[in-house]
Amino acid sequence: MALPRLVFRVHAVQRMFERDIDETDVREVLETGETIEAYPEDTPYPSRLVLGWRGNRPLHGVVADNTEAQETIVITAYEPDASQWDTGFERRRRP
Repeated sequence: MALPRLVFRVHAVQRMFERDIDETDVREVLETGETIEAYPEDTPYPSRLVLGWRGNRPLHGVVADNTEAQETIVITAYEPDASQWDTGFERRRRP
């Protein structure tokens, strides 16, 4: 599936650098991953949490979809903490 144009927010670039995640990682996650949470009421655009894998490394990407401009805005990307997510990193652990 071809992605719309990706726009990386400054926050995303800073966090990606800190977390050793690059643009290729994010693109792969978005191309092959699965939306595990959707936030349709977010503004100014609906957003979602995507889970993907880079080898054995799970990655989450938070993106907003600006369909009018045909772009996906990368808000942040991170490696999920196993203590906060169930096995598979698809659901948050209950307190």
